[in-house]
Amino acid sequence: MSFRATHSVEFQHSCRRFTFSEIQLATQSFDESLVIGHGGFGKVYLGTITYGEVLLDAAIKRLESGSNQGAVEFWAEVEMLSKIRHSHLLSLIGYCSDGQEMILVYEYMSNGSLADRLHKRRAPLTWVRRLKVCIGAARGLDYLHTGTGVMHGVIHRDVKSTNILLDDNCAAKIADFGLSKIGPTNQPSTYVKTSVKGTFGYMDPEYFQTGMLTRKSDVYAFGVVLFEVLCGKQAVDKSSDEEYRSLASRAQDSIKEGKLEEIIDSNLRERISPNILKRFALLAERCLHSRPKKRPTMAEVVVGLESILALHKRTDSQVLPKNIRVFGRRVPTFLFSSDSENSDVGKCLKSLDIYLNDVGGEDQIVNRFDFDTIVYATKDFSESNLISSDSYKFVYKGRLPHGQGITITRYSRVYSRRYEECMNEASILVKFGHANVVEFLGYCIDRTYVYLVFDFAFTATLAGLIFDPTCNLLDWNKRYKIILSVARVLVYLHNHAPIRIIHGDVKPANILLDESFNAKLSGFGLAMTINDTDCIYVDSIHGTPGYVSTEYHMTLCLSTKEDVFGFGVLVLETVTGQRNNKFTCEANEEEFVLIKHVRTNWLEGTMSNIIDSRIDGDLTKFVEIGLLCVQENAKARPTMKEVVGMLLGTFSLTLPLSEMRARMNGEPLNSALVSPDQDSLKDLDLLIAKDDAS
Repeated sequence: MSFRATHSVEFQHSCRRFTFSEIQLATQSFDESLVIGHGGFGKVYLGTITYGEVLLDAAIKRLESGSNQGAVEFWAEVEMLSKIRHSHLLSLIGYCSDGQEMILVYEYMSNGSLADRLHKRRAPLTWVRRLKVCIGAARGLDYLHTGTGVMHGVIHRDVKSTNILLDDNCAAKIADFGLSKIGPTNQPSTYVKTSVKGTFGYMDPEYFQTGMLTRKSDVYAFGVVLFEVLCGKQAVDKSSDEEYRSLASRAQDSIKEGKLEEIIDSNLRERISPNILKRFALLAERCLHSRPKKRPTMAEVVVGLESILALHKRTDSQVLPKNIRVFGRRVPTFLFSSDSENSDVGKCLKSLDIYLNDVGGEDQIVNRFDFDTIVYATKDFSESNLISSDSYKFVYKGRLPHGQGITITRYSRVYSRRYEECMNEASILVKFGHANVVEFLGYCIDRTYVYLVFDFAFTATLAGLIFDPTCNLLDWNKRYKIILSVARVLVYLHNHAPIRIIHGDVKPANILLDESFNAKLSGFGLAMTINDTDCIYVDSIHGTPGYVSTEYHMTLCLSTKEDVFGFGVLVLETVTGQRNNKFTCEANEEEFVLIKHVRTNWLEGTMSNIIDSRIDGDLTKFVEIGLLCVQENAKARPTMKEVVGMLLGTFSLTLPLSEMRARMNGEPLNSALVSPDQDSLKDLDLLIAKDDAS
């Protein structure tokens, strides 16, 4: 029996050797929809593996024949990472070597690389987060250079922002050891004579000219990374003039000419003390010194960065007082009358700024888009860009001036409760990121509407596809992947997010799909943070009819099991193609709740009556998972961890037959009639508790 890990797992020093068939199973035969990265080596897939009794998401790198990396680099990385472990080094779980197939299996880093966060139009990292990422990466390199305990230090030889990965909490881990070399640790200047390899823009000029590789070559490359973090620019800008194609050269010249502020990332320039930024820049400049012996060691870099972080925390580094902090760009003043500061809109702007600052956490950055940008992106709110709408909300697809695809949700300010939900959604989404959650980019407010902007160009919702009887775009494989993605993100929200969250409105309409049917969870307006009790007592019921459990109505207790209930309804709707709150049985035209109809057909063995005619296969297992999730007794429902295990076929539970038959026959329900497989649930809970404690 396996269960899904929802936090970091301590890996053994020995690497596991996977069979090729295990790799194929983990990647669904190298399904292109699971590709999360690629480069000269080949492709990286997101897969699911079993590690002991734990289910893990893993990054699986498959080297292609003719790639820039060959057998030498492959075995070098296996050997290197089999010997060393550190909290700031990416863990190698195992490998596969089968004929021409060379595959590496790493722990999965859900927040991608530092380069992704700096250069790919994603929500920018805050200054404090950037400092912590740099400190973590520096600690990892210092460990390689001096702390491996094997008498020989490791020179990474390919330090760059794409090789600094970020986990769920944005902690940094050094990756890609294919070019690493081992050298003595007792002499900092000791060099290794080797053929020149690395990445242009990060390569130590001394090493490039002489072929003499030292630990100070890594320090030079890290200095380039520090300037990337400070400037938000790539190490090599091919579009720039030849003179300033190199970020290192441009940064050094800017410091000499006293023009440092011209190259600092605009997201930082007006928010951080100039003294702090100058200290950071001078440390980065020292790392780039033309004479390697004049560069600091990585241990000295760690101390320097930690002192900058401590100084930042001691000083008021914000341009504006904290209680009226303004995020991002201001809305142009022409949108409001001259007394807008005293108008409702002015108050609304200030309240949203303060609200996000108060709940958003440490130094969060939220962009405020100007209204012209919103108009441009939506083609002046054209009908062709309108995806969905109701009495209080309009959802548009759009494209920013630089080409980024986005989704814009427009809320009417007439509905005060909906406006509160809008602010709640923004405040929740600035706190974390996940591959299957829409990424919040920013907002805009005018006299009548509030606009939330998301970094996801979706083309449809799950509801729009499964409830349209003329739509045949979703076969069962696609539906299964969508269901699994939603389950995984709910596990993350309930157990592993920086703040634990109950979504509160899980339904097909909140599952957004792109052109490749990749799913992202949206609709966080009703989401709530939770404590260790997994339950919050609320004053009134909020949710969508058909996706809210009876127990929630009766007790006003909102728990993670409410999300499980909503997910169960979603599964049943996806399998049947029918809405739970608008289901009609064609036989006698009576209105039925879908859950009751599915339960009846399952008990009577007439499953064919309920399965969507557009999909094929035996879906009994998935109907049973849905029914387990919508049990009236919340305690009998599985956790989302268990649901993922059932979806993957590594865990099973049994439906409570006697209770279901009693309900179908209208008999009084015995409170003792719960799932007969409770011992299995308890055993699993013990295993999870034991793993969480380790």
